[in-house]
Amino acid sequence: MSDVPKPPPHKIPESVLVVIHTPALEVLMLERADRPGFWQCVTGSKDSLDEPLSETARREVWEETGIAVPALSPDALSDWGLANVYEIYPVWRHRYAPGVTHNTEHVFGLCVPPGTPVTLAPREHLQFRWLPWREAADLCFSPSNAEAILQLPAHVAEDTALGAEQ
Repeated sequence: MSDVPKPPPHKIPESVLVVIHTPALEVLMLERADRPGFWQCVTGSKDSLDEPLSETARREVWEETGIAVPALSPDALSDWGLANVYEIYPVWRHRYAPGVTHNTEHVFGLCVPPGTPVTLAPREHLQFRWLPWREAADLCFSPSNAEAILQLPAHVAEDTALGAEQ
């Protein structure tokens, strides 16, 4: 048996983007540790092909922010039914299997109470900010992330309308 460590498994090119926000539409923005100055919402890839996307979203929120989704209201996490297919930035392609150039990103929203404590994963993020949704969109380095944030008011209104019908 060899003592040579195995290389890490390739990332699965299917991920989630979670727009964490308050009822007042303040959005949690995170600065990437591996790319200072690059701000984004919570993102992350599936751990296994059969991992449900909602579980990926819950896990990534917990790992990156310390926010426990099950502790919130059951309808706090909402699948926006939106999937973005984008080209993986060349700087990050080494994480994927050879020849993989695109990722499918599924968008979720997570409504949290104002003042929700955030505990960053220091290997992933340097700092965080709560910003009004338009300012948050302007801060994003990723066009798909900015577009998701710009859709936040419509999704919150839709979720509110659905809740009133039930």
